[in-house]
Amino acid sequence: MELKGAPRGTKLSCKSWQQEAALRMLLNNLDPEVAEDPQRLVVYGGTGKAARNHQALAAIIKSLQELENDETLLIQSGKPVGVFRTHNLAPRVLLSNSMLVPAWATWENFWDLEAKGLTMYGQMTAGSWIYIGTQGILQGTYETFAEASRQHFGGTLAGRLVVSAGLGGMSGAQPLAVTMNEGVAIV
Repeated sequence: MELKGAPRGTKLSCKSWQQEAALRMLLNNLDPEVAEDPQRLVVYGGTGKAARNHQALAAIIKSLQELENDETLLIQSGKPVGVFRTHNLAPRVLLSNSMLVPAWATWENFWDLEAKGLTMYGQMTAGSWIYIGTQGILQGTYETFAEASRQHFGGTLAGRLVVSAGLGGMSGAQPLAVTMNEGVAIV
């Protein structure tokens, strides 16, 4: 499937703007001007995908285009798994990514399941189709540093110097997240 970019303008390709909004968020994540590697469906971070594979992406797009105003599409780790009649005020899409039963929640098991095409790594915002750059990842980065400060530094990074190589499209959130946790960052 060739990805040409997210639709723009007022022309609908779905049955209402609710479904169209979900479709445009998905396709914006995979727009060649946005995505790290759109042909591999990777939005950012080397592994953060918007859909499990091209077949699943095509099925998601088709499902969104056919979805009625009283139906909800269920997405499980980048693959559509059901459409349910709900009502016009219900969410049009519910999705869950990378969920593993705790006893099997190891990287080894996860990568094995991904290799078998049974899951995908959606990062913080790629798999939920809401990647908007640094501002979208800031909360998760802030919370990561906040938890580290709670566990190791008495709840604050005050008086701490955080040194990072940056490493990736999301590294822009690191300096602000450290500052919001009262630390100093060198990236």
